[in-house]
Amino acid sequence: MPGAGKGVDSTVAGPGVSDDAVKVVFVAVDLDAVQDATGFKTASIGDPEKQVAALEKWVNENGGLGGRKLDAVLRWYDAQVDSPAAEEQLCNQVSQDDQAFAVVLTGQFQSNARPCYAQRNTLMLDATLVANDTEIYDELDPYLWTASYPEYDAFTSSYIDALDKQGFFEGRDKVAIVAADNPVNRRAIEKRAVKQLKELGVTPEVGWVDTTDIGTIYQGEEQAAITFASKKVDRVMFLGGSRLASIFATIAGSKGFKARYAISTFDNPSFFVNNPETVPSETMTGMVGIGFQPAQDVQDAKLAFPRPGAESECLDIYKASGITFDTREGARVALPFCDAARLLKLGADDVSGAFNAATWSAAVETVGAQFETASGFGTGLGGPSRSAAGAYRFLRFDDECSCFTYEGDDVPFTK
Repeated sequence: MPGAGKGVDSTVAGPGVSDDAVKVVFVAVDLDAVQDATGFKTASIGDPEKQVAALEKWVNENGGLGGRKLDAVLRWYDAQVDSPAAEEQLCNQVSQDDQAFAVVLTGQFQSNARPCYAQRNTLMLDATLVANDTEIYDELDPYLWTASYPEYDAFTSSYIDALDKQGFFEGRDKVAIVAADNPVNRRAIEKRAVKQLKELGVTPEVGWVDTTDIGTIYQGEEQAAITFASKKVDRVMFLGGSRLASIFATIAGSKGFKARYAISTFDNPSFFVNNPETVPSETMTGMVGIGFQPAQDVQDAKLAFPRPGAESECLDIYKASGITFDTREGARVALPFCDAARLLKLGADDVSGAFNAATWSAAVETVGAQFETASGFGTGLGGPSRSAAGAYRFLRFDDECSCFTYEGDDVPFTK
């Protein structure tokens, strides 16, 4: 059961582990199909099957996973039918049909998904832009990790602190929060954000949104817009991701609700730039926030692509298999996939005893501080941390270029 991992017998191999190989499933969302269905514009992510094959080749040509071969499998997930039932079905496929040791998750937003994998003793390397806080990492220990993104408690505190420094609350005693209604986000807002905002003299008005499917999202956001307008709140921030910012901006525009917005990487800033026909132009005026994944935040002209270090290392891995990317945005899935493969190998090469989630996790606790994420900034691992992103940058919409820009150097996430 979740939370029992530290008691796993170090002499017993985990699921999907043989004397010769370790099976790992990479989950990919068909974003091109989503784009065709919605009309939303975004850079193509390329061919995830070839990308996973390139990572498998690199791992196996460099000693494998502690001497075992990586047996990598790609599974597609249809985000257009995302629901708790669909994500449980995927969990069953990965843990029962594939009998995988680990799964690299993208596009899994439902709160039932991660407990399902933990109950099946399946290690998760979470590459979904989803809220995972300290409590859920502890609850699902040792099965839940992310090689690309920040821990959500630290993110929430840092986000509010950054908005205060950027003058977002200046002259206001109220702020609207559009929030995904799930256990992790509830904890972050009710136990952390509300208190922090009140200490700044700002009272939050929270619009909770059921993110079960697109219908509940639209319904919840429409009601939130009506409530905010009636209470004359003209500062709006978003917590919980799940496409809330882009959909809310569209709904608010159609209802004549005008406000200044704050967003983060969780809200996919590039969407606002890529889809001017969908998002009212005035939505971005004065928009500020924080960013921790350049591929989702800024254009290459605003941050050299590739950056030296882990990002260049990952692109070289793909290039060795004939895979190149015209833009960083096009690599927004490939880079977290590479992060997951690199972290998996880092821990595996230092495992002591049988190869299972507990021994792998113990190894990463020891050597994780040397891991640099290719997807973002800083080094967040080492010791009890399960999240690799260690820093963020101030984010601002620039009217002159009609694009988002970073301001200042890396800022460590609040511990």
